Amino acid sequence: MNRINQRVAFVAMALLLSACGVETVTTAATVAKLQAKQVEEAQQQKAQILQQLDQAQQQAEQQRQAMEAATK
Repeated sequence: MNRINQRVAFVAMALLLSACGVETVTTAATVAKLQAKQVEEAQQQKAQILQQLDQAQQQAEQQRQAMEAATK
């Protein structure tokens, strides 16, 4: 009878630990998805900032050219 109780306890512990493992895997997958989304958003923001910088440089170049033309 003692061996049966030990086996039942062992099986119960194994089931509990595997349930914790599933929860941990699920949590890790959720965190990974959130991080991937954050990376994608950061890349989009970077692209927008680079585009804004490029536009600002173009405007500055146009202003420089206009000033040069005005001083000739």
